[in-house]
Amino acid sequence: MSDKLLTWEEAVLWLKSQPDRQDLVRACYYDDSVLEAAQRFVSSEEWQAVFDIAKARMKCDVLDLGAGNGISSYAFAIAGCRVTALEPNPSDIVGAGAIAKLAKQSNLDIKVIQSFGESLPFADNSFDIVYGRQVLHHAENLSKLCQEAARVLRPKGLFIATREHVISQPQDLECFLQSHPLHQLYGGENAFLLQQYYDAISQAGLTLQASYGHYQSVINYAPITRSQYQQNIANKLKKYVGLQLASWLSNQSNFIKLVSNVHTWRDRTAGRLYSFVATKS
Repeated sequence: MSDKLLTWEEAVLWLKSQPDRQDLVRACYYDDSVLEAAQRFVSSEEWQAVFDIAKARMKCDVLDLGAGNGISSYAFAIAGCRVTALEPNPSDIVGAGAIAKLAKQSNLDIKVIQSFGESLPFADNSFDIVYGRQVLHHAENLSKLCQEAARVLRPKGLFIATREHVISQPQDLECFLQSHPLHQLYGGENAFLLQQYYDAISQAGLTLQASYGHYQSVINYAPITRSQYQQNIANKLKKYVGLQLASWLSNQSNFIKLVSNVHTWRDRTAGRLYSFVATKS
């Protein structure tokens, strides 16, 4: 590899060319067929969890911030929403071009806009839901991005930001960047302190309704499924309490919630994932 930084598209193409990284490619929905990737995303537990949060507002106007290759735009459109996908990257593989192709292949009316989230080309109170999957941590100006999201939301509108990288202290950032599989190639990754996300959301005039730590929602720990997470807990428990009791405990929702809260509280991994849900007053 050259010392020169690649574009995001080039970095993804490099990843897809690595035989030992195909599980990661699939987990990131970078399939050669974007339509197949989008269909798989719709079937995922991650999307079902997002749908459960937003279902009371479905069949409405949705802005998909930093829509990437369009898998979330597709999911909202399939659910009956009127979707606008905002994506500054023109790429036919990982950007606006891919979304346009996906919309045409699936015969869905997804409006594609090439622009950045810090300066949204929409009137105030335009959308019922503003959603971003792995978007906030890429912001050039986190506060401005949240302010713009709040501006274009209608009163009582829903702001959902999922799978955002979190660090515990500023000096953890470099550790996260060094460990990221693509940052060394294209240089576009970032992470913020949890409080920075909270401050940006509240200062934008949004009211935080929920904050999910890494182990508190399948939205964050996907592509691991809920059942796999529960099985991991059972495997760790069985050497202390035996197989039968471990299996029973791992199927008790209150116990799993307690364990996930403890895991999240103890976790200090640089770049761990959080998701946020807020509303506009």
